[in-house]
Amino acid sequence: MNDPTRLPLLEVKGLKKHFPIQKGFFRRVVGSVKAVDDVSFKIYAGETLGLVGESGCGKTTTGRLLLRALDPTEGSVLFRPQEKDPVNVAELDRRSLKSIRRHMQMIFQDPFSSLNPRMPVLDLVAEPLRAHGRTAKECESRVRELLGQVGLDPRTMRRYPHAFSGGQRQRIGIARALALNPSFIVADEPVSALDVSVQAQILNLLEDLQDRLDLTYLFITHDLSVVRYLCDRVAVMYVGKIVELVDTETLFGDSRHPYTNLLLNAVPDMDPHSQWLTAPISGEVADPSAEIQGCPFAPRCPLVTDLCRREIPLLENVSKDEYQHLVACHHRKG
Repeated sequence: MNDPTRLPLLEVKGLKKHFPIQKGFFRRVVGSVKAVDDVSFKIYAGETLGLVGESGCGKTTTGRLLLRALDPTEGSVLFRPQEKDPVNVAELDRRSLKSIRRHMQMIFQDPFSSLNPRMPVLDLVAEPLRAHGRTAKECESRVRELLGQVGLDPRTMRRYPHAFSGGQRQRIGIARALALNPSFIVADEPVSALDVSVQAQILNLLEDLQDRLDLTYLFITHDLSVVRYLCDRVAVMYVGKIVELVDTETLFGDSRHPYTNLLLNAVPDMDPHSQWLTAPISGEVADPSAEIQGCPFAPRCPLVTDLCRREIPLLENVSKDEYQHLVACHHRKG
């Protein structure tokens, strides 16, 4: 997927989101939380890019910035809908943003809290259709089609969310995300709130929809076993920065960042004869509101040196072939 001769569907450059810290009666700004700090990556049409890391690393904030659910502090999000000239989503006004959002949608983590309990499925799924001027008859016809696509009985469209299981509610959320025929979807931990057996069903559904509808995903998760199943490439995030980005096969076979290795060591081995034991990641995550000298992972890194404490490592390519393996580590050569 990571073909240097192809134009990406989405290209993120120098993306930042700093939330101000305010104190006192006059709400004076005394600092900022660097939730996303100079992130750059590309996503190609038809692929799934996994964005992984511990809670609080900036994954969800990054996904919301791509869709302009949050306004970035700095940086650009270049989107090429239907192979047209790139549009910088970060600079669009409200009218232009409404037009571009039909091509970019989100699947949320909690399938219950993301659905209004006072609205039937018909109204929930048809909401984006009505916002773009579809008639009541067109909405109902489209909702029937969408429910069938995600494996739900269209006759249930008059029911309310409480009448459905967690997996069924997530299918409703997926149907709503597909309503306007988007080409790019941010899936924010879409299976983490579900039972393991249901997770597999939803993952299979997402993969099937991608093949049938030519979708492109940014898949946000903390579960590397899910990444291995679904994603073509993986970006590993730590304290607002990407520390490793490479294709999934290489990540699981030749990861170069110590943080990635620790995450991989914590993934259970499905071999019943394995002597696997969880390798916990010791130490505390760096404070994104503090001024960090050197590598943010240095206090927790088993390979730390004085250089790591002094200098921030750059995200650089360690691959010798045409495909990139980007790593931000002073020990990246392995």
